[in-house]
This record gives sequence, structure tokens and C-alpha cells, in this order.
Amino acid sequence: MSSTGSGYDYSCGTFSPDGRIFQVEYAQKAVEASGTAIGIKCTDGVVLATGKPQASAMLVSGSNRRVFPIDSHAGMVVTGYAADGRQLVNRAREEAQNYKQTYGHPIVPSVLNNRLALYVHYFTIYGSLRPFGCSSLIGEYI
Repeated sequence: MSSTGSGYDYSCGTFSPDGRIFQVEYAQKAVEASGTAIGIKCTDGVVLATGKPQASAMLVSGSNRRVFPIDSHAGMVVTGYAADGRQLVNRAREEAQNYKQTYGHPIVPSVLNNRLALYVHYFTIYGSLRPFGCSSLIGEYI
């Protein structure tokens, strides 16, 4: 069965007759079509990196960032749709700031991961929302 025009690709809450959720598959394809991201744990820190996008005359230098600081001890690298990645980065920054204001110390890696996972999951369970077409890798050094 084709997904095009079949009506099963409009919402995350709609399963196709063969049990597929096309919106989630579209998000996965966006990630697969993007570059690779890596994270390396060192004795004195973390290194996050991603492949450099191909040069284009239409691309403004520095506008297609993929590695972002979250806090003084944390960073994130994203692949897939850049706008979705920026939304996740902004949410991670908000979570880190709120945690620091509430508890007085930097956010713990497991807490940040759990909060972002819940946020991403929220976008996959409601029909009016679209799943994130990006993948993220968080690195923290405490």
C-alpha cells in the first residue's frame, strides 16, 4: 500500500492497515538523509562533532550550525532538520536554566536526558503535532 494520498500520513495518531505510522517514518528519513554526529568522552571533557555541510552559494556562512552549547558543562549536536534541532536545543537550554535556578547547581545528565525524552515523546503521541525530524546527542562533563 502506498502512503501517498492514502490518508494515513496526516497524523501521528493514525496507523496504516499494516501497522505503520508514516509521520514517524518521515522523521526517520530526515535523520537518515543528514550527516553523521559523534561524541567522544575524554578524561577531562567531552568532544561533540558533526560532518560539515556541503558548501553552497546560497548558504550564509555560520548559519547552519549543528553543535550548540547548552550550559557551561553541556553541549548538544543535532542532525536532521535544522529547525527541529534548534527547537530541541532551546528546550534543553530552558531545562538547564530552570534546574539551576531551582536547585542551585548544574543539571544532572540523566535529568536533562529524561526531560528532553519526554518532550520529544509528547510530539509523537498527539495527532495535531509532528514528530521531530532530527536526532540529538548530548554531552555533559561534571
